[in-house]
Amino acid sequence: MKEEDKNIEKFIDKVMAETSLETPSFDFTSKIMAQVSVAKQPKVIEYKPLISKPVWYSIFGILAAMIAYSFFSGNKESQLDIDLSAAISSLIPTVHFSDATTYSVLIVTLMVLIQIPLLKNYFDKRFEV
Repeated sequence: MKEEDKNIEKFIDKVMAETSLETPSFDFTSKIMAQVSVAKQPKVIEYKPLISKPVWYSIFGILAAMIAYSFFSGNKESQLDIDLSAAISSLIPTVHFSDATTYSVLIVTLMVLIQIPLLKNYFDKRFEV
């Protein structure tokens, strides 16, 4: 068995000595890099807001015009002059919240408003490519 292994080794050495190494073509690297650069380009999703800037400007302009008209109009009495506090209090019975409940709701609201920008910033940095 060992004799056969030595013969096989000699045969492999002889074959390896007779053959030369294959060399790639001249522009092999550039072709491979071109394929790699094409394969690595991620699909970019462009952010498009649901309401465009011109629409927002129009909404704010109309709102500002309505407020300005209400301040500068000569007629001080309006047909829609309704006392909202009286209307709401007649619909909803009086509810009294304790100080602890009021402070709890305010603190939770404040913490949520602080956490939203922090989490948005965290996830924006996390998913940057």
